[in-house]
Amino acid sequence: MTPNENQIRPNETAVPLLHCAAPEETVAFWRALGFEVAYEQLKPYVYLAFTWSGFQLHYGPAPKDLDPAKEQSGGCLVMVDAVAAYHAVFTEAMRRSYGKVLVSGLPRITRYRDGASRFSIVDPSGNTIVFIQRDEPKDLEYGGSKELEGLARVLDNARILREFKMDDRAAYRALDSGMRRRAEDAPVVEQAMALAGLIELATGLDKADRVPEWGARLRALSLTPEQRTQVEQYVADPTILEPWWRPDAT
Repeated sequence: MTPNENQIRPNETAVPLLHCAAPEETVAFWRALGFEVAYEQLKPYVYLAFTWSGFQLHYGPAPKDLDPAKEQSGGCLVMVDAVAAYHAVFTEAMRRSYGKVLVSGLPRITRYRDGASRFSIVDPSGNTIVFIQRDEPKDLEYGGSKELEGLARVLDNARILREFKMDDRAAYRALDSGMRRRAEDAPVVEQAMALAGLIELATGLDKADRVPEWGARLRALSLTPEQRTQVEQYVADPTILEPWWRPDAT
């Protein structure tokens, strides 16, 4: 049977059209990350198209009252098979182009912890592009797993807020509250994990003045080498903890 040319076929391609409030910065940013500029028009209106690997990002004019700093521009999801490889490529491109990984402000990339199933890139216009592993777990419990108690449940909740909701501020608040309400009866390794998470989150937020407080409390804890490894696995960048380890934990 010959297909009818008017017949609908399930081979569509949807391409996101994102708001662009900063055209020049957007072009420079995606080029720095290795994207090809497939189309670039700034007048009489903005239209940009970028390609990388097997997907595309297109940009159109932004509303006149759009404030990129509010990060309410829009965004899209990019479904992939192995998300860690994408994060590694983009962070390496940032180091080459900017001399560092951009983890705060606009543009930026969220930190990636081993075993996580997603991360985000926020572009200069405040759009969020979320890279998601296709087989990521579906049974998430915001508030923390009901199978856990005390600080362990707080830690699980903060992990989900960071890795799935992409809300570092909410994760910080959860850990801060958890340390005030749950730390006294928690195992030392759970206290250390919460403090490590607070140090990492505070570094990327406007809470850097509290890092010495969290660091001093972490240094006061006595951990075995095995427990230290467990703590390091809770954060995306274990190097930020190096100034705060006790000598007897090495």
